[in-house]
Amino acid sequence: MLKVEDYMDIKLLEKEGHSIRAISRLTGYCRQTVRKVLDSEHSLKRQARAIDSKLDPFKNYVRQRYEQSQLSAVRLLEETRPLGYAGSIQTLRRYIKQLKPQPGLRKVTIRFETPPGKQAQTDWAHCGRFPLPDGKTITIYAFIIVLSYSRMMYVRFTTSMRMGELIDCHQQAFAFFNGWPQTILYDNMKSIKQSRTQWNEQFLDFAHHYGFTPRTHRPYRPRTKGKVERMVDYLKDNFLAGRRFADLADLNAQVLHWLSHTANVRVHGTTQAIPQQRFTEETLTPFADAKPYRYCDPVNRTVSNESMVHYRGSRYSVPPPYAGKTVAVASQGGMIIVQCGDMIIAEHRQALKAGQCIVNKTHIAELWKLTEQQVQLPQRSRWHIDFSEAVQTVSLQVFEGMA
Repeated sequence: MLKVEDYMDIKLLEKEGHSIRAISRLTGYCRQTVRKVLDSEHSLKRQARAIDSKLDPFKNYVRQRYEQSQLSAVRLLEETRPLGYAGSIQTLRRYIKQLKPQPGLRKVTIRFETPPGKQAQTDWAHCGRFPLPDGKTITIYAFIIVLSYSRMMYVRFTTSMRMGELIDCHQQAFAFFNGWPQTILYDNMKSIKQSRTQWNEQFLDFAHHYGFTPRTHRPYRPRTKGKVERMVDYLKDNFLAGRRFADLADLNAQVLHWLSHTANVRVHGTTQAIPQQRFTEETLTPFADAKPYRYCDPVNRTVSNESMVHYRGSRYSVPPPYAGKTVAVASQGGMIIVQCGDMIIAEHRQALKAGQCIVNKTHIAELWKLTEQQVQLPQRSRWHIDFSEAVQTVSLQVFEGMA
Protein backbone atom coordinates (compact mmCIF):
# COMPACT_ATOMS: atom_id res chain seq x y z
CA MET A 1 0.00 0.00 0.00
CA LEU A 2 1.33 3.46 -0.89
CA LYS A 3 2.07 5.47 2.24
CA VAL A 4 1.71 9.22 2.59
CA GLU A 5 5.45 9.76 3.00
CA ASP A 6 6.20 7.69 -0.11
CA TYR A 7 3.62 9.71 -2.05
CA MET A 8 5.38 12.92 -1.00
CA ASP A 9 8.82 11.46 -1.89
CA ILE A 10 7.68 10.64 -5.43
CA LYS A 11 6.39 14.21 -5.89
CA LEU A 12 9.66 15.63 -4.49
CA LEU A 13 11.87 13.46 -6.73
CA GLU A 14 9.92 14.65 -9.75
CA LYS A 15 10.54 18.28 -8.78
CA GLU A 16 14.26 17.48 -8.51
CA GLY A 17 14.23 16.39 -12.14
CA HIS A 18 14.38 12.59 -11.81
CA SER A 19 12.79 10.48 -14.50
CA ILE A 20 10.01 7.98 -13.86
CA ARG A 21 12.53 5.13 -14.26
CA ALA A 22 14.86 6.72 -11.71
CA ILE A 23 12.05 7.43 -9.26
CA SER A 24 10.90 3.82 -9.56
CA ARG A 25 14.43 2.60 -8.80
CA LEU A 26 14.85 4.96 -5.82
CA THR A 27 11.46 4.30 -4.17
CA GLY A 28 10.98 0.64 -5.03
CA TYR A 29 7.53 1.24 -6.62
CA CYS A 30 6.79 0.15 -10.17
CA ARG A 31 6.77 2.71 -12.94
CA GLN A 32 3.00 2.37 -13.37
CA THR A 33 2.42 3.39 -9.75
CA VAL A 34 4.89 6.28 -10.06
CA ARG A 35 3.19 7.46 -13.24
CA LYS A 36 -0.28 7.41 -11.52
CA VAL A 37 1.07 9.47 -8.64
CA LEU A 38 2.59 12.03 -10.94
CA ASP A 39 -0.62 12.19 -12.98
CA SER A 40 -2.68 12.54 -9.73
CA GLU A 41 -4.57 9.37 -10.57
CA HIS A 42 -3.47 7.36 -7.54
CA SER A 43 -5.62 7.41 -4.39
CA LEU A 44 -4.11 6.94 -0.96
CA LYS A 45 -7.31 5.32 0.26
CA ARG A 46 -7.15 1.59 0.65
CA GLN A 47 -9.88 -0.44 -0.96
CA ALA A 48 -12.06 -1.95 1.76
CA ARG A 49 -12.09 -5.70 1.69
CA ALA A 50 -15.57 -7.11 1.41
CA ILE A 51 -16.35 -9.11 4.55
CA ASP A 52 -19.46 -11.19 5.04
CA SER A 53 -21.47 -9.96 8.03
CA LYS A 54 -23.44 -12.17 10.39
CA LEU A 55 -26.28 -9.71 9.92
CA ASP A 56 -26.52 -10.19 6.12
CA PRO A 57 -29.22 -12.92 6.22
CA PHE A 58 -31.33 -10.78 8.57
CA LYS A 59 -30.95 -7.33 7.00
CA ASN A 60 -34.28 -7.49 5.15
CA TYR A 61 -36.13 -8.43 8.34
CA VAL A 62 -34.36 -5.71 10.37
CA ARG A 63 -35.03 -3.08 7.70
CA GLN A 64 -38.74 -3.98 7.45
CA ARG A 65 -39.26 -3.97 11.23
CA TYR A 66 -37.41 -0.67 11.57
CA GLU A 67 -39.41 0.97 8.77
CA GLN A 68 -42.70 -0.31 10.25
CA SER A 69 -42.21 0.60 13.93
CA GLN A 70 -38.84 2.39 14.30
CA LEU A 71 -37.59 -0.30 16.69
CA SER A 72 -34.28 0.12 18.50
CA ALA A 73 -31.25 -2.14 18.29
CA VAL A 74 -32.08 -3.59 21.73
CA ARG A 75 -35.57 -4.60 20.61
CA LEU A 76 -34.37 -5.93 17.25
CA LEU A 77 -31.68 -7.97 18.98
CA GLU A 78 -34.41 -9.65 21.05
CA GLU A 79 -36.34 -10.48 17.87
CA THR A 80 -33.41 -11.67 15.70
CA ARG A 81 -31.76 -13.92 18.30
CA PRO A 82 -34.50 -16.59 18.01
CA LEU A 83 -34.16 -16.38 14.20
CA GLY A 84 -30.50 -17.35 14.43
CA TYR A 85 -28.62 -14.04 14.49
CA ALA A 86 -25.37 -14.57 16.42
CA GLY A 87 -23.76 -11.18 15.91
CA SER A 88 -23.37 -8.29 18.33
CA ILE A 89 -25.69 -5.40 19.12
CA GLN A 90 -23.00 -3.02 17.83
CA THR A 91 -23.41 -4.54 14.34
CA LEU A 92 -27.16 -3.95 14.57
CA ARG A 93 -26.65 -0.36 15.67
CA ARG A 94 -24.27 0.37 12.79
CA TYR A 95 -26.80 -1.01 10.30
CA ILE A 96 -29.75 0.88 11.86
CA LYS A 97 -27.69 4.07 11.75
CA GLN A 98 -27.52 3.69 7.97
CA LEU A 99 -31.34 3.52 7.88
CA LYS A 100 -31.81 6.69 9.92
CA PRO A 101 -31.72 10.22 8.47
CA GLN A 102 -28.55 11.95 9.60
CA PRO A 103 -29.35 14.30 12.53
CA GLY A 104 -28.01 17.79 12.88
CA LEU A 105 -25.73 19.03 15.61
CA ARG A 106 -27.27 18.36 19.01
CA LYS A 107 -27.15 20.61 22.00
CA VAL A 108 -24.76 19.42 24.68
CA THR A 109 -25.94 18.79 28.22
CA ILE A 110 -24.00 18.00 31.38
CA ARG A 111 -25.35 14.89 33.12
CA PHE A 112 -25.64 15.08 36.90
CA GLU A 113 -25.79 11.85 38.90
CA THR A 114 -27.74 11.96 42.15
CA PRO A 115 -27.20 9.92 45.33
CA PRO A 116 -29.59 7.15 46.42
CA GLY A 117 -33.03 8.29 47.59
CA LYS A 118 -32.44 11.88 46.55
CA GLN A 119 -34.54 12.40 43.41
CA ALA A 120 -37.06 11.01 40.96
CA GLN A 121 -38.13 12.43 37.59
CA THR A 122 -41.64 12.21 36.11
CA ASP A 123 -43.25 12.88 32.77
CA TRP A 124 -46.52 12.42 30.86
CA ALA A 125 -46.26 10.81 27.42
CA HIS A 126 -48.95 11.14 24.77
CA CYS A 127 -49.35 7.64 23.31
CA GLY A 128 -51.93 8.34 20.61
CA ARG A 129 -55.67 8.29 19.89
CA PHE A 130 -57.47 5.01 19.29
CA PRO A 131 -60.96 4.13 17.98
CA LEU A 132 -63.64 2.67 20.25
CA PRO A 133 -66.27 0.15 19.05
CA ASP A 134 -68.89 2.94 18.77
CA GLY A 135 -66.69 4.93 16.37
CA LYS A 136 -65.48 7.52 18.90
CA THR A 137 -61.81 7.90 19.80
CA ILE A 138 -59.99 7.86 23.11
CA THR A 139 -56.58 9.33 24.02
CA ILE A 140 -54.07 7.23 25.95
CA TYR A 141 -51.40 8.83 28.15
CA ALA A 142 -48.51 7.23 30.05
CA PHE A 143 -47.36 8.45 33.46
CA ILE A 144 -43.64 7.63 33.83
CA ILE A 145 -41.51 8.03 36.94
CA VAL A 146 -37.82 7.09 37.21
CA LEU A 147 -35.68 6.98 40.34
CA SER A 148 -32.62 9.01 39.35
CA TYR A 149 -29.99 6.89 41.13
CA SER A 150 -31.07 3.33 40.34
CA ARG A 151 -33.06 4.13 37.14
CA MET A 152 -35.86 1.96 38.52
CA MET A 153 -38.96 2.85 36.52
CA TYR A 154 -42.75 2.71 36.95
CA VAL A 155 -45.38 3.30 34.25
CA ARG A 156 -49.17 3.63 34.37
CA PHE A 157 -51.47 4.29 31.41
CA THR A 158 -54.51 6.57 31.77
CA THR A 159 -57.11 8.33 29.64
CA SER A 160 -56.68 11.68 31.39
CA MET A 161 -53.99 13.91 32.91
CA ARG A 162 -56.34 15.54 35.43
CA MET A 163 -55.30 16.17 39.01
CA GLY A 164 -57.12 13.09 40.31
CA GLU A 165 -55.29 10.84 37.84
CA LEU A 166 -51.94 12.51 38.59
CA ILE A 167 -52.29 11.93 42.33
CA ASP A 168 -53.51 8.36 41.84
CA CYS A 169 -50.54 7.59 39.57
CA HIS A 170 -48.16 8.90 42.25
CA GLN A 171 -49.75 6.73 44.91
CA GLN A 172 -49.57 3.67 42.65
CA ALA A 173 -45.88 4.44 41.98
CA PHE A 174 -45.13 4.89 45.70
CA ALA A 175 -46.73 1.50 46.36
CA PHE A 176 -44.66 -0.04 43.52
CA PHE A 177 -41.41 1.39 44.91
CA ASN A 178 -42.63 0.96 48.51
CA GLY A 179 -41.56 4.55 49.14
CA TRP A 180 -40.66 7.91 47.61
CA PRO A 181 -37.49 10.07 47.33
CA GLN A 182 -36.73 13.46 48.85
CA THR A 183 -37.48 15.45 45.67
CA ILE A 184 -39.42 14.83 42.45
CA LEU A 185 -38.73 16.79 39.26
CA TYR A 186 -41.63 17.78 36.94
CA ASP A 187 -42.51 19.64 33.77
CA ASN A 188 -43.94 23.16 34.07
CA MET A 189 -47.54 21.94 33.63
CA LYS A 190 -50.60 23.65 35.15
CA SER A 191 -51.42 20.77 37.48
CA ILE A 192 -47.99 21.30 39.13
CA LYS A 193 -47.24 25.00 38.69
CA GLN A 194 -49.79 27.58 37.60
CA SER A 195 -47.09 30.19 36.84
CA ARG A 196 -43.35 30.64 37.30
CA THR A 197 -43.87 31.69 40.90
CA GLN A 198 -47.21 30.11 41.87
CA TRP A 199 -47.59 26.42 42.61
CA ASN A 200 -50.84 24.50 42.31
CA GLU A 201 -52.17 24.53 45.88
CA GLN A 202 -53.88 21.14 45.55
CA PHE A 203 -50.68 19.45 44.41
CA LEU A 204 -48.62 21.21 47.09
CA ASP A 205 -51.02 19.80 49.68
CA PHE A 206 -50.45 16.31 48.25
CA ALA A 207 -46.64 16.79 48.30
CA HIS A 208 -46.69 18.06 51.89
CA HIS A 209 -48.84 15.08 52.92
CA TYR A 210 -46.10 12.67 51.85
CA GLY A 211 -43.21 14.98 52.70
CA PHE A 212 -41.38 15.24 49.37
CA THR A 213 -40.25 18.45 47.66
CA PRO A 214 -41.59 19.08 44.13
CA ARG A 215 -39.31 20.87 41.68
CA THR A 216 -39.67 21.89 38.03
CA HIS A 217 -37.01 22.19 35.34
CA ARG A 218 -35.97 25.55 33.97
CA PRO A 219 -38.41 26.93 31.38
CA TYR A 220 -37.65 25.82 27.80
CA ARG A 221 -35.02 23.36 29.08
CA PRO A 222 -36.73 19.96 29.41
CA ARG A 223 -33.33 18.26 28.94
CA THR A 224 -32.86 18.84 32.68
CA LYS A 225 -35.17 15.81 33.04
CA GLY A 226 -33.06 13.72 30.69
CA LYS A 227 -33.34 10.51 32.70
CA VAL A 228 -37.11 10.29 32.30
CA GLU A 229 -37.18 11.90 28.83
CA ARG A 230 -35.08 9.02 27.48
CA MET A 231 -37.41 6.53 29.15
CA VAL A 232 -40.35 7.92 27.15
CA ASP A 233 -38.63 6.87 23.91
CA TYR A 234 -37.60 3.55 25.47
CA LEU A 235 -41.19 2.80 26.55
CA LYS A 236 -42.66 3.59 23.13
CA ASP A 237 -40.01 1.61 21.28
CA ASN A 238 -39.37 -1.42 23.50
CA PHE A 239 -42.87 -1.91 24.92
CA LEU A 240 -45.55 -0.27 22.77
CA ALA A 241 -44.18 -0.58 19.23
CA GLY A 242 -45.43 -3.59 17.30
CA ARG A 243 -47.77 -4.84 20.06
CA ARG A 244 -51.57 -5.02 20.45
CA PHE A 245 -53.65 -4.68 23.61
CA ALA A 246 -57.27 -5.57 24.41
CA ASP A 247 -58.11 -2.56 26.59
CA LEU A 248 -56.68 -0.20 29.21
CA ALA A 249 -56.64 -2.90 31.90
CA ASP A 250 -54.70 -5.24 29.60
CA LEU A 251 -52.29 -2.40 28.75
CA ASN A 252 -51.52 -1.74 32.43
CA ALA A 253 -51.21 -5.44 33.23
CA GLN A 254 -48.74 -6.01 30.41
CA VAL A 255 -46.62 -2.97 31.26
CA LEU A 256 -46.19 -4.24 34.84
CA HIS A 257 -44.92 -7.55 33.45
CA TRP A 258 -42.59 -5.67 31.09
CA LEU A 259 -41.23 -3.56 33.96
CA SER A 260 -40.49 -6.64 36.06
CA HIS A 261 -39.05 -8.82 33.28
CA THR A 262 -37.41 -6.33 30.90
CA ALA A 263 -37.07 -2.66 31.80
CA ASN A 264 -35.93 -2.96 35.42
CA VAL A 265 -33.74 -6.04 34.95
CA ARG A 266 -31.73 -4.95 31.90
CA VAL A 267 -28.22 -3.52 32.07
CA HIS A 268 -28.75 0.25 31.90
CA GLY A 269 -26.77 1.94 29.15
CA THR A 270 -25.56 4.82 31.34
CA THR A 271 -24.98 3.22 34.75
CA GLN A 272 -23.91 -0.15 33.27
CA ALA A 273 -25.84 -1.74 36.13
CA ILE A 274 -29.20 -3.46 36.54
CA PRO A 275 -31.80 -0.99 37.96
CA GLN A 276 -33.38 -3.63 40.20
CA GLN A 277 -30.00 -4.35 41.81
CA ARG A 278 -29.15 -0.67 42.36
CA PHE A 279 -32.67 -0.18 43.72
CA THR A 280 -31.60 -2.03 46.90
CA GLU A 281 -29.30 0.94 47.63
CA GLU A 282 -32.09 3.52 47.40
CA THR A 283 -33.06 5.14 50.72
CA LEU A 284 -36.74 5.95 50.26
CA THR A 285 -39.32 7.10 52.78
CA PRO A 286 -41.39 3.95 53.54
CA PHE A 287 -44.80 3.98 51.89
CA ALA A 288 -46.40 1.40 54.17
CA ASP A 289 -46.24 3.76 57.17
CA ALA A 290 -48.00 6.65 55.41
CA LYS A 291 -51.70 7.41 55.59
CA PRO A 292 -53.29 7.43 52.10
CA TYR A 293 -54.04 10.84 50.66
CA ARG A 294 -57.70 11.28 49.73
CA TYR A 295 -58.18 13.69 46.86
CA CYS A 296 -61.62 15.18 46.42
CA ASP A 297 -62.69 17.97 44.07
CA PRO A 298 -66.50 17.71 44.21
CA VAL A 299 -69.10 19.47 42.12
CA ASN A 300 -72.78 19.82 43.00
CA ARG A 301 -75.34 17.97 40.91
CA THR A 302 -79.12 17.45 41.18
CA VAL A 303 -80.28 13.83 41.01
CA SER A 304 -82.70 13.32 38.12
CA ASN A 305 -86.09 11.56 38.33
CA GLU A 306 -84.40 8.50 36.84
CA SER A 307 -82.11 8.44 39.91
CA MET A 308 -79.02 9.49 37.89
CA VAL A 309 -76.39 12.24 38.17
CA HIS A 310 -74.45 13.73 35.26
CA TYR A 311 -70.67 14.09 35.65
CA ARG A 312 -68.07 14.84 32.93
CA GLY A 313 -70.37 13.77 30.12
CA SER A 314 -71.55 10.46 31.59
CA ARG A 315 -74.38 9.37 33.93
CA TYR A 316 -74.09 7.49 37.23
CA SER A 317 -76.87 5.88 39.29
CA VAL A 318 -77.70 6.71 42.92
CA PRO A 319 -80.32 5.24 45.28
CA PRO A 320 -83.85 6.33 44.18
CA PRO A 321 -84.76 8.06 47.49
CA TYR A 322 -82.26 10.82 46.56
CA ALA A 323 -84.07 11.79 43.33
CA GLY A 324 -84.45 15.56 43.18
CA LYS A 325 -81.83 16.19 45.90
CA THR A 326 -78.50 18.01 45.51
CA VAL A 327 -75.44 15.80 45.89
CA ALA A 328 -71.66 16.26 45.61
CA VAL A 329 -69.86 14.27 42.87
CA ALA A 330 -66.07 13.84 42.70
CA SER A 331 -63.43 11.74 40.93
CA GLN A 332 -60.95 9.96 43.16
CA GLY A 333 -58.43 7.31 42.10
CA GLY A 334 -60.42 6.20 39.07
CA MET A 335 -63.65 6.08 41.09
CA ILE A 336 -66.69 8.38 41.07
CA ILE A 337 -67.82 9.22 44.61
CA VAL A 338 -71.36 10.59 45.20
CA GLN A 339 -72.08 12.16 48.59
CA CYS A 340 -75.17 13.64 50.19
CA GLY A 341 -74.08 15.65 53.18
CA ASP A 342 -71.39 13.65 54.99
CA MET A 343 -72.63 10.27 53.73
CA ILE A 344 -71.33 8.47 50.61
CA ILE A 345 -74.43 7.19 48.82
CA ALA A 346 -72.82 5.72 45.67
CA GLU A 347 -69.42 4.68 44.26
CA HIS A 348 -68.73 3.77 40.63
CA ARG A 349 -65.78 3.03 38.38
CA GLN A 350 -65.16 6.15 36.28
CA ALA A 351 -66.41 5.94 32.69
CA LEU A 352 -63.69 5.54 30.06
CA LYS A 353 -65.43 7.94 27.69
CA ALA A 354 -68.21 10.51 27.61
CA GLY A 355 -71.77 9.36 26.97
CA GLN A 356 -71.66 6.19 29.07
CA CYS A 357 -74.30 5.21 31.63
CA ILE A 358 -72.82 3.50 34.71
CA VAL A 359 -75.42 1.88 36.99
CA ASN A 360 -75.55 -0.19 40.14
CA LYS A 361 -77.92 -3.17 39.90
CA THR A 362 -79.22 -2.49 43.41
CA HIS A 363 -80.18 1.07 42.45
CA ILE A 364 -82.07 -0.16 39.38
CA ALA A 365 -83.88 -2.84 41.39
CA GLU A 366 -84.99 -0.23 43.94
CA LEU A 367 -86.14 2.06 41.13
CA TRP A 368 -88.29 -0.70 39.57
CA LYS A 369 -89.80 -1.53 42.95
CA LEU A 370 -90.81 2.08 43.56
CA THR A 371 -92.22 2.36 40.04
CA GLU A 372 -94.42 -0.73 40.52
CA GLN A 373 -95.72 0.61 43.83
CA GLN A 374 -96.70 3.89 42.19
CA VAL A 375 -98.60 2.05 39.44
CA GLN A 376 -100.62 0.04 42.01
CA LEU A 377 -101.77 3.15 43.95
CA PRO A 378 -105.48 4.17 43.37
CA GLN A 379 -105.79 7.07 40.99
CA ARG A 380 -107.32 10.26 42.41
CA SER A 381 -109.67 12.30 40.21
CA ARG A 382 -109.56 16.07 40.09
CA TRP A 383 -113.41 16.29 39.99
CA HIS A 384 -116.35 14.50 41.78
CA ILE A 385 -119.80 13.14 40.99
CA ASP A 386 -122.22 12.31 43.83
CA PHE A 387 -124.61 9.35 43.34
CA SER A 388 -126.00 9.46 46.91
CA GLU A 389 -129.33 11.20 46.09
CA ALA A 390 -132.32 9.01 44.99
CA VAL A 391 -133.49 9.43 41.43
CA GLN A 392 -137.32 9.88 40.97
CA THR A 393 -138.98 7.32 38.65
CA VAL A 394 -142.32 7.68 36.76
CA SER A 395 -144.66 4.77 36.01
CA LEU A 396 -145.42 3.92 32.35
CA GLN A 397 -149.21 4.02 33.09
CA VAL A 398 -149.01 7.74 33.55
CA PHE A 399 -147.66 8.16 30.02
CA GLU A 400 -150.35 5.76 28.66
CA GLY A 401 -153.20 7.81 30.31
CA MET A 402 -151.79 11.00 28.83
CA ALA A 403 -151.84 9.39 25.41
